[in-house]
Formats: sequence, C-alpha cells, structure tokens
Amino acid sequence: MKKYPSFSGVHTALVTPFKNGNIDEAALRKLIETQVDSRVSGIVPIGSTGESPTLSHDEQLHMIDIAVKTADKRILVTAGTGSNSTAKAIETTQEAERLGADAAMLVLPYYNKPSPEGIYEHFRAVANSVQIPIVIYDAPGRCGIELTVPIALRLAHDCPNIIAIKDCNASVEHIKKLHSLLPAHFQLLSGDDIWTLPFLKAGAVGVISVASNLIPLEIVKLVSLFQVGELAQAEELHERLSRLFKHLFIETNPVPIKTAMALHGLIQEEFRLPLVKLTQEHREIFSQTLGTLSRKIS
Repeated sequence: MKKYPSFSGVHTALVTPFKNGNIDEAALRKLIETQVDSRVSGIVPIGSTGESPTLSHDEQLHMIDIAVKTADKRILVTAGTGSNSTAKAIETTQEAERLGADAAMLVLPYYNKPSPEGIYEHFRAVANSVQIPIVIYDAPGRCGIELTVPIALRLAHDCPNIIAIKDCNASVEHIKKLHSLLPAHFQLLSGDDIWTLPFLKAGAVGVISVASNLIPLEIVKLVSLFQVGELAQAEELHERLSRLFKHLFIETNPVPIKTAMALHGLIQEEFRLPLVKLTQEHREIFSQTLGTLSRKIS
C-alpha cells in the first residue's frame, strides 16, 4: 500500500480573511505563518470555517495556491474541495492536486441528499480521479445526511487513498465503533474542538480545529499532552478551554471565531452574506468568554 501522510495532531480549519470584500492575502499569509510557528500539523483551507460556499471557484483555487506556497511543505495542506456535484468535486480536487495540496477534504453531498449508495459512488468517483489522499468530512448538522459505518468500511476497503474521516457526529460511541472496524491505517479526526479529548481517548488521532485559528499553541499543547500520556494535564487544559469551545458555536461558525480574531487584531471583522456580525447580546457574552480565557492561559 502507498504510504500516505499521518494526520496526527492539530489541523487548523482556516478562516478566510476578507478586506473590502476581497480575500485579505496579507492577513492569510500571516495567519499561516503563525500556524507553522505554533507547530500545528497542518492547515485546512476552504472548509465551512473558510466560508467556502461564498467563494468563487477562482477564489477557492487562489486560496489553495496561497496556502500551498506559504506552507512550503513545512506543514500539511488539506484543501477543502467538496461539493454536492460529483463532477465539480472531481474538478476541484484535481485542481487542488495540481496546485500541490497534500490532501483533499470533501464534505458529504448536501441538499440533494443522496442515498448511502450515492454517497459511496460519489466518494469512489472522486478518489479514483486523483492520487492524493482523501479525508471525508462527515457533518450531519450541515449536510442533512451522514456517513454510515457500512459505507465508511466499503470506501476504506475499495479506495486506498480515502484514509481519514473528519467526524462531527458528537458521539464517542460512534468513534469507538469506527475505530474498532476500520483498517489500522485509517485515521479519525475530531471535527469539533469540544470533542477533541473524548475522541482522542476513543481512538482518534487528532483534530481539525476552529479554535486553533486563535489559540494554536494551546490546542497543540492539548493534543500533545494526550499523546505523551499526560492525561490529567490534558483534561485540565481541556476544561480551561471548554467555555471557548462551546461559545465558538454561539452563532454559526465561523462568525464567532472571526469575531474573536478581529478583536485580537488578527483579521478584519468581515463576512460574506448571508453571514453577518454577531448579535450584540452574543458579542457581550463572547467578549466575557475571551476575557476569562485570557486570564486562564496567561
């Protein structure tokens, strides 16, 4: 079997910084450099955190190109290339491969709600069209469908380059079941910061993190503590960060994380419609959370 990269550790689901309606390339490059300096394992541009539905195809490819060139093989770049159109997903994944992405992450086809067999054929078609590894993004809350265990097993068996799942099912039992049944080389990743430690205990190898846009050092430390067997310290850090993890979804992601980053001067507080700024009520709650967090990790 071909040797594919390990997804162990922290992979940051990058926000897309905007400035005056356009991608803020300077802020994006600075954000990536911060991720590299913080020793994350990788970055994931053009996911839901990156407001991918609002980016044009050319903008998506430009984001991938910037990420690949800025990362410069120092960390993995897993490009979000999913679509509810199989033909479009194939095209974008092939373009990501051409641009030098190390892997591609594809969300389940949303809105048109294919059957389990349709999901299988969708991912098999994409996987067969490229050589780079594929991460399946299972997010039932966004897609209205989920990756069943039997389909996950078939894909893992039939498609050698499908090697990981980003799981947003919020179920430790589901992760345990996948871990017990999938091949040993297959990798599971938490898709939600608040489930990182419970999923690691259940067999996951890492996290695709929203919070690490803001606090990459802390998220890397959390996973590293678990990996070296310092479970008590990992649990203590997870507890200190849990309020932030929860409030990162006080409104639709990525509105809260981009708000936090803007408050820290990292990016402009700018979104693309239909996403808008936090309500005043939630802004006050979130600001209190950030203030408490700063005291806890200072």
